[in-house]
Order: sequence, then structure tokens, then C-alpha cells
Amino acid sequence: MQQRGLVVLGSSGTIGRLTLEVAGRHPARLRIVGLAAGRNAALLAEQILAHRPEAVALADPAAAESLRTEVGDRWRGEILAGPEGIARLAAWPTGQIVVNGMVGAAGLVSTLAALEAGRTLGLANKESLFIAGHLVRHALAAGGGALLPIDSEHSAIFQCLQGRSREEIARVTLTASGGPFRDLSLEALERVSAPEALRHPTWRMGARITVDAATLFNKGVELVEARWLFDLPPERVRAVIHPQSIVHGLVELKDGSVIAQLSRPDMRLPIQFALSHPERWGPAAPPCDLAAIGRLTFEEPDEDRFPGLRLARAAGDIGGTAPAAVNAADEVLVEAFLAGRIPLPAIARGLAIILERHAPEPNPTLEQVLAADAGARREARALLHDAARALSR
Repeated sequence: MQQRGLVVLGSSGTIGRLTLEVAGRHPARLRIVGLAAGRNAALLAEQILAHRPEAVALADPAAAESLRTEVGDRWRGEILAGPEGIARLAAWPTGQIVVNGMVGAAGLVSTLAALEAGRTLGLANKESLFIAGHLVRHALAAGGGALLPIDSEHSAIFQCLQGRSREEIARVTLTASGGPFRDLSLEALERVSAPEALRHPTWRMGARITVDAATLFNKGVELVEARWLFDLPPERVRAVIHPQSIVHGLVELKDGSVIAQLSRPDMRLPIQFALSHPERWGPAAPPCDLAAIGRLTFEEPDEDRFPGLRLARAAGDIGGTAPAAVNAADEVLVEAFLAGRIPLPAIARGLAIILERHAPEPNPTLEQVLAADAGARREARALLHDAARALSR
């Protein structure tokens, strides 16, 4: 059994911590060689002493400075800082597998660095494909590595497609729980609070992605992500609401057969599959007892109440820098909602304004994608300042 080096980007977040848990169950197969976090030097210090990596990185240079004090002389590995340091860690020489669990557009540069270096990349940073799918596909082809999805829905589709050609696929379906507000009226949605939005019925995730799940913007992002992952046109990728979160993805074949992947909602399973592929290791999640679950239901998403789904998909249809602009604006607007400055439906109202105003750059370079991201953040902040009444009605 060959031990492979593992680099975990976003090690302080939900995906990062679960990845370390999964890797810890398989020490003969995986060795942690690199860890990267944002600014949580205290937690990263604990992870360093537990896993003894060769190198670590912190996005915040000030936090990187304090990290050496945190670990003292108990560890003498290399400490990198800033986005450049994280990108360097993504291509670390002994890291055959890289898990990118970073949140937001900040994860794109590291995704490209890992793929250009020919690494096997377990991708949980969905923004990489949403805002720059063409660049990710180019880096994958140039580096000759592998791209394995860690989102539960995309992992499900990937698993269902094993051994099947693209020509056999009629369409793929991603499922969504519908979030905590799936039965609320438009009027009621105007009054929901941030703590209510953060109480997802089935998944435990970071704040931004949890809010995006409540607005269904996240599912629209995943639809665009699936197009890039599986090389499918928009009309062959769809979403359905499945409140039980047991069926994670379905593939309909041309003969009418439908293949589905089912499991309890536990991110350790798609994480382990990305780490073990093409093998299947021991149990990663509790077994799925369908008799005990009893009932599985499906329904069409209501895009009138949850226009975030439509807006993310529309950005993907426009292409170019439109997804980068919408994604950046969403990050700003979600922060404003969490701070109590705007109601939940104002996120979609703001996104619609940003998308309408944006002049997309076709086939953008990395620099143009990042410039569109920065510009949309500025515009979203100005929108919050100048048009708060319009967003709040």
C-alpha cells in the first residue's frame, strides 16, 4: 500500500476539518504534508502539532507571523504567507493529492496552481468552476492531473457516470434540500433573520454557503459547475428539490434508465471518495437504511420565490466574466444580510442589478476574472450604500 502526500487548503473550515478526520482514519494511505488556512493561527497551530506537515500557509500575513510563536520550537516546518504562499503550497512537491476547501473566489488561484502542477485535486471550492471554468479545464489539460468533485451532488453524478460514455447521458439532475425556507411565502421571506437562515435542515456548513443554500443561489452555481465538470450543455443539467437529502444526484441515460447515488447527508463520504478514487475504502458514513427513512420526495424549485437559482444560471449562460461578477456581489450581499442590513430577498434583487449592469468580457484571462470580481464587489458595496431602500422593499 503506497502512502500519498495530502495538502489541505482551507484546513480550518468545515471541509478542511472533515478531510483531516477522514485522512486520520487512513494513516497508511495518506500523509499530511501541507495545511493552509485564512487567519486562524491558533487552530492551525493545533493542526500542525497533530499532523506534523512539512509546510503550512496562512492567507493573512500577520497571522502567519504569529503562527511561529504559537508553535514555538515544537515544529520547524516552513510557514508561507498570503495568496501566493497558499498557491505555492497547492503545488507542494510531495503533495500528490490536494483538497481545496477554501471558500469563495479566493480559492481559484490555488485550484489553477494545483492542476497546472499535475496534482490530483479534490475540489470543494465550487467558485473555481463557476467563475473560471474555462481556465480550470485548460489547467487540467496542461498539467495532466485529475479533477475530482467533493460537492456531494457532483460527487454523486461522478460516481453514477463511472464506466459510462458522455454519449449515453440524456441529462443529469442535482438535488437540493430547499433550505430552511422552502415553504415560506415571498412576504414571509422578507422577515427571516440571519440565525434562522443559518439553521440548515440537513447540512452543517459555513455561513455564506448556508445562506446561499437558503436562497438557492448555491444550487444555481452548482448547475454551472456541473456543466464544466461533465462537459454538458445547460439544457441537460437541472435541479430538483429533495428535502430528505438522501438522493444526491441522478443520471438519466438515453434509454430512459435513471441511475442515482444515495447516502445519508455526510460530507465525509464524498471527501473520502475523492481521496480514494478509483478505490473504495472502508465506511465513511453511516449506512443508508431506506426502510427507516421511509419516504423520499421530489419537487420542482420555485424560482419566483427563490430567484437566486435563476440568476446564477443566467450568469453561466452569459459566460465570460458574468459569473465572477455575480459571485463577488453575492459574497458582499450575503455579508450585508448576515449583518442585518438587508432582508434575505434583497440578495437576489442586488444580484439582478449587478448582472444587468455588467458588461461581460468574453473568454477572460485570470487577471480579467479577478478584476471583474474586484469591480463587482465595489459596485455591490456602492449599491448597498446608495440603494438600500430599493433593495429592502
